[in-house]
Amino acid sequence: MRTGSRLANDAWEALLSAHAVLMKEFAADGIWRDISIREYDVLYTLAKCRGALRLGELHRHVLLSQPALSRLVERLEQRGLVQRCADPADGRGVLLSLTDEGRARQRELGQRHARDVARALSARVDPDELAALAAICQKLAQPPVRAAASDLKEDR
Repeated sequence: MRTGSRLANDAWEALLSAHAVLMKEFAADGIWRDISIREYDVLYTLAKCRGALRLGELHRHVLLSQPALSRLVERLEQRGLVQRCADPADGRGVLLSLTDEGRARQRELGQRHARDVARALSARVDPDELAALAAICQKLAQPPVRAAASDLKEDR
């Protein structure tokens, strides 16, 4: 039986592999015409937040470098999907939010993408496994709890 760091690393590798396989599958779906899956990720993140976000806050939620995210947001702004406004709490800061068109595009793509996600995951795992997967991923998304080095024993 695998324990300690070996088990953790095997789980991490499985998670990354599953993510890569599913993201390639989703990216190949026919719904991504004029909006890429990365652009959709930004639209989705802005849509699920209660208010406008600073670029740094947005960066914490998407898997892009800060320069790449800045360029992507600029393109979305030029296409009328994202807008910038001054941060009333800090005149030097800029807040990002969806335009009405951006919100409509996110909703339209989101409904189709949600169906594709449900189909892909339901074809691979049963409802109990989906519930367990959701619970595990929600735990992983929380701030880390520091484990003592002695808790992670190396397999020998």
